[in-house]
Amino acid sequence: MGFLDQFFGKKEEQDESVSLWNKLESEKDLQSAIEKSSQGKVLIFKHSTRCFISKTILKSFERQMQNSEKNYTYYFLDLLAHRNLSNDIETRFDIVHQSPQLIVLDSGKAIYNASHQNIDLDKIN
Repeated sequence: MGFLDQFFGKKEEQDESVSLWNKLESEKDLQSAIEKSSQGKVLIFKHSTRCFISKTILKSFERQMQNSEKNYTYYFLDLLAHRNLSNDIETRFDIVHQSPQLIVLDSGKAIYNASHQNIDLDKIN
């Protein structure tokens, strides 16, 4: 199946998807994202790798990212691998945990969050 995926472009699509994201895997990564938000909007996508709905929303959002001319920095948080970071985000920014969830940081503050079908890049100003 791998050969067919490469032939028909699935592998390339997956590689392109991965390159869109900065991984959020440690407290240091979160601090870096917060600091980066002083230079421009930072978007954190919280994703459950076991949830079909989360995967569907993620793919839709990635298509929006690829077609967008907005200059945002994107972070990806795997909730199953890094739930402690999700809890930290919830506490720091006083945002109730959802999955999937998009959180927008600007100047160190959460200015917007959405979950499930409400995740839409076009809603961010």
